[in-house]
Amino acid sequence: MAKALGPRSVVDTNVAVVAEGGSDYVSARCTEACEEALKALVEGGVIVVDEGGKIVEEYEKQLGHAPGGVGARFFKYVWNEQWRGEKVRQVAITEADDERGFEELPPNELDPSDRKFLAVAVVGQARILNAVDSDWSEQRCLTDDLSIDVVQLCPEHAEKAGG
Repeated sequence: MAKALGPRSVVDTNVAVVAEGGSDYVSARCTEACEEALKALVEGGVIVVDEGGKIVEEYEKQLGHAPGGVGARFFKYVWNEQWRGEKVRQVAITEADDERGFEELPPNELDPSDRKFLAVAVVGQARILNAVDSDWSEQRCLTDDLSIDVVQLCPEHAEKAGG
């Protein structure tokens, strides 16, 4: 009998960058939380990306030349597994030339670079893993309205200072 895979997750690039050691302002606890989350996904989760390659392309830009820590290994795993369809699943999203960014989203004020993650989460019925991007906390009403759970791996770094 096949082992049941864990929850479907969209991984914001900042999680892999922190796990790779690419953020010197984060706590050791934050780095460890990101490392553990990525390892758990690779071992038994489902990673959801867009079939157009926008997310994988961003991973490659940030991690393709990384020294080989947990973040770089995560990128290489996604790269190698993206066409197999079991542990890395691709979903179709459609760009929109308006304030939505993608047809799968309502009008929103989310950072345009983050909209692909949200559109993939909506289509793939997945949660979003975040480490240090405050936009996810600031746009909580939007993610709640879309029934998307944003897992804050580093809550101490996920909000703007003073806010």
